[in-house]
Amino acid sequence: MPLKLSLKPGERFVVNGAVLQNGDRRAVLLLQNKASILREKDIIQPEDANTPARRIYFPIMMMYLDPAEANKFYDEFVLRLNEFMNAIRSTDVLKECVSLSREVMSADYYKALTRCRKLLTYEQGLLGNVHSGVPERGEEN
Repeated sequence: MPLKLSLKPGERFVVNGAVLQNGDRRAVLLLQNKASILREKDIIQPEDANTPARRIYFPIMMMYLDPAEANKFYDEFVLRLNEFMNAIRSTDVLKECVSLSREVMSADYYKALTRCRKLLTYEQGLLGNVHSGVPERGEEN
């Protein structure tokens, strides 16, 4: 079954490592075979891997986009996942981490990226709670 990709005008995406950009109109692409594809919104740059969950996401993304070089990114993934798991106390999130690790070990990188988005959401919830509890500069209790 083909993958249907609906693109906004100007939207960029990566297919098997090649960066492509849609023209000035909406477009629909049908991918007829297996390919590594990510939309621009799902791609993070190295400098944007600035939180624990993003540091897990980045090497998975790189393994997905360049499976031939996956070994270069695997050790970074393991290190970052271990750091994350040592800091987390939620059993549900820890279970997600174990499943994520299994997916990466079986080279199911797209599924791992999807699961890692749950970690990003969880982390954002924690960081949002931390930020909201810190008074703004000049704000008094």
